[in-house]
Amino acid sequence: MWAHVWGFLYSNYFRFWLKWVLRLLTGKCELQRLLGGAEAGARRTLSIMSSFPMKSFTVLRNAVHVEEAEVEKAVRDVMKEKKIGQKDTRFKTNLHISLLQISGYKKLYLDVENLRKVPYDSENEEHEEQLIELWNLLMPHENLKARISKQWCDIGFQGDDPKTDFRGMGLLGLVNLVYFSKHYTNEARQILSRSNHPKLGYSYAIVGINLTEMAYSLLKNGALKGHLYNMVSGLPQMEHFHQFYCYLVYEFDKFWFEEEPESIMHFNQYREKFHEKIKGLLLDYSVVLTLQD
Repeated sequence: MWAHVWGFLYSNYFRFWLKWVLRLLTGKCELQRLLGGAEAGARRTLSIMSSFPMKSFTVLRNAVHVEEAEVEKAVRDVMKEKKIGQKDTRFKTNLHISLLQISGYKKLYLDVENLRKVPYDSENEEHEEQLIELWNLLMPHENLKARISKQWCDIGFQGDDPKTDFRGMGLLGLVNLVYFSKHYTNEARQILSRSNHPKLGYSYAIVGINLTEMAYSLLKNGALKGHLYNMVSGLPQMEHFHQFYCYLVYEFDKFWFEEEPESIMHFNQYREKFHEKIKGLLLDYSVVLTLQD
């Protein structure tokens, strides 16, 4: 009860006077103090969204919804509204970076979503080329005898034609698998080999697509904001999403063998346990989850 009373009094009375006193002492408004004092990255950018009563600051509320091309104007509008001199270049730069990160995150989600919505099309030459590239990257010493073949099971697909396994994540699932295999070829081949373990084995490609869904869901619900804001001083790109996916694949394989499940039948249970572990790591304001780590 007292917490609610204090929250009400602080929001409606004490906060105004505290801000007034601090501005008098420092000569800076709350937004200037925040952007000047908070660490670069997630702590700074997320605090813009959480530390201010947006309903009372229309210009800032609008600024966090602008697209990349409008960021520079939005910064000028905020500085004008808050009577911040253009000579305060540090404030201007920091706000510009934070707004780029916010707008970039939204655009990245749309790009990822659009790729997810593209169904795998065996009549599309580019789709087929990516699928064959995946095989060649993972199985360089074994020729694929036919497009429809039981050999696909050797890299963890369910049947003779991998296209049926991409239904949930669309082309995004294939692009992720190819990216990991292309940029971390040795790691991908090692994990594929481990996935054939007689007791602890799992379907490499199917699990890879499942981890695409995990990465996608974390991006969609905003859980990746901290990681991306710390990783990129500007616009998060598709490349950064793929990098996070690579981290998930590598870490899941380690997690799976450390847990030693009784059988693949318990996959969903351990997948959820791994998901909770990643969500916990992403709560850290200083988090950066990359394969290089």
